[in-house]
Amino acid sequence: MTDIVLIQGLWLRPDVWSEVEAELTRRGRGATVVDLPVDADATLDDQVAAVLAAVDAADGPPLVVGHSAAATLAWLAADVRPVAGVALIGGFPAADGEAYAGFLPEIGGPLPFPGWDQFEGPDSADLDPDARQRIEAAMVTVPDGVAHGTVRLTNPSRYDVPITLICPEFAPEDAKAWIAGGDVPELAAATNLTMVDIDSGHWPMFTQPAALAALLADAAT
Repeated sequence: MTDIVLIQGLWLRPDVWSEVEAELTRRGRGATVVDLPVDADATLDDQVAAVLAAVDAADGPPLVVGHSAAATLAWLAADVRPVAGVALIGGFPAADGEAYAGFLPEIGGPLPFPGWDQFEGPDSADLDPDARQRIEAAMVTVPDGVAHGTVRLTNPSRYDVPITLICPEFAPEDAKAWIAGGDVPELAAATNLTMVDIDSGHWPMFTQPAALAALLADAAT
C-alpha cells in the first residue's frame, strides 16, 4: 500500500488535513502531514527540506500531494526523489526559475491572508460565513523567503512521474485549455497526466474531505 504525503497550501496549518487523514486511515492508507516551517525567517529551501524528510520517512516511494501553491512543493519532491506519483489539488507547479508564489506582493516581511474578497466566486462559493471565519482564524502568515523563493528543477525524469490533477473550482476542460495555451509548461511536458473533477471550491479538505480522500486513495493505487 502506497503511503501518502500531504502538503497544505498557503496560510494553512497541518491540521487542515485532519478529516482527510482520518478517511485515508479508514481506507487503510498511511498518511503523513508535512509540518511546513512558517516562522518569519523560513525559506523555500526549508519547506522543501521538510517535504523531503516526510518522503524519505515513508514506507517506499509515496504519493506526494500538494494543495494549491504547494503543488510546486510536491513537484520539487518528484524532481529529487523517487515517488509513486504526485497529486495536485487546485494548483499547478511553477517552472524552473520562477518564484514559488510570485503572485503575492513583496512587503518586506511575512504575508498575511489577504481576505476572502480575493477569492470570491467559485473558489469560496461552498464556504459559508462561519466556515470562512473558522478557517481564517486558524491561518498563519507566509514567510517572504518562501513566497519569493526561486524554484529550481533539474531532473527531466520528473515528467514521467504519474500525476493526478484534482480540479476543484475549475473543470478538467479548463485545465486542458490552460496547458494547451502554454500557461502550465511543467504539465504540458508531462507524459502521464490524469485529471479528475471534484465538486468543491478551492479548499475541498474542508468541504469534501471524504470525496477528496477517495480520489487520493485512487491516485495512490
